[in-house]
Amino acid sequence: MTRRAVITGVGPVTPIGIGKAAFRQGLTSGGSAVRRVTAFDPSPFRSQTAAEVHDFDPEQYFEGKALKRLDRFSQFAIVAARLALQDAGMDVQQENGERIGIALGSALGGLGFAERQLGNFLERGLHGVEPSLAFTVFCGAGSCHIAIELGITGPAWANSNSCASGTISVGEALQWIRRNEADIVLAGGSEAPLAPLCYGAFALIRAMSARNADPERACRPFDAERDGFVMAEGAAMLVIEELAHARARGAHIYGEVLGYSLTNDAYHMTAPRPDGSQAARAMTLALADAGVLPQEIDYLNAHGSATPLNDRTETLAIKQVFGEHASRMGISGTKAHHGHALGATGAIEAIVCALAMEENYVPPTLNLERPDPECDLDYTPNVGRARDITTVLSNSFGFGGINSCVVLRKAA
Repeated sequence: MTRRAVITGVGPVTPIGIGKAAFRQGLTSGGSAVRRVTAFDPSPFRSQTAAEVHDFDPEQYFEGKALKRLDRFSQFAIVAARLALQDAGMDVQQENGERIGIALGSALGGLGFAERQLGNFLERGLHGVEPSLAFTVFCGAGSCHIAIELGITGPAWANSNSCASGTISVGEALQWIRRNEADIVLAGGSEAPLAPLCYGAFALIRAMSARNADPERACRPFDAERDGFVMAEGAAMLVIEELAHARARGAHIYGEVLGYSLTNDAYHMTAPRPDGSQAARAMTLALADAGVLPQEIDYLNAHGSATPLNDRTETLAIKQVFGEHASRMGISGTKAHHGHALGATGAIEAIVCALAMEENYVPPTLNLERPDPECDLDYTPNVGRARDITTVLSNSFGFGGINSCVVLRKAA
């Protein structure tokens, strides 16, 4: 019998809220967290907005020695993992640590921390550099820090598959549980990219919005006036648990992770394949893996990056997969709320989907004021809607042509 994987805990650390209650409020309040960058002076750049986690004080979560060895990306990851376990009502010390896995995605890992240390090196030489640099920059540092913090001795795994990383982590958690390699997986993503060179690299290729005078309206998925994504920081972790294990301890179950897919456009590092064929194939493969027909999807959480090419191509791909049903199901993209936290975003949006199922609520696509004629599906503009939601699909598409999707279903 195939082992089944369910979501029993969520831990968001995001610009719209830390913890489930604050995150839920951020999704329903109708406001965007995008502001002018405060982490550094953005004035030299064409783009000057971001979604920052302003209310994150690391001293509330870590003591002095820990702060010395943890960069912001790892801090986010650990706090998100703690929140997810708390939400799941789980004490990992009472579980078999060898049967708990960690799957963490991050596009840039500790690169922002390394950038700051380079400045110290150029100013004061090697003695000005934090000794933790050597073990901080790699993307696997976050999952290893979670393992050390919580005493988890099962597989600690990381991926750096650009903006699909968080979704891939959720999908890999499903695979581990199916293959009996773990009973519990902490899965998600973490990102702390708000440092001048990291940020400037994306500004340099004109991938980000330049609507600097009106930050809250800068991220505009599927809108005719969209001009690029808005970078964000943050993390999200989910407790994904084998169904019988979850039932045995009386856990609250948000829903089941039914299917997962991963494809590549094999076309271009930054532009999606124009015909949307591999994005469509990713959706089709995820549905097939889940054993779900297209017409069974009640809500689709779109990647909706607000870049001119991506939104148009995603719309085309959705139509290819869903046909007439594309105009009947609920669809929205929530990045105008919380920004695009690169490798963490897919995990943040998995939590969006878990809450959408729990509350039968389609969150809105903010700032969708004048839909692009080529993005002609109903993307739930500006105001969320009540809707019966049983089965959802979440899309994540990233640089390098990476496409990943997961299918979730509400607990029976």
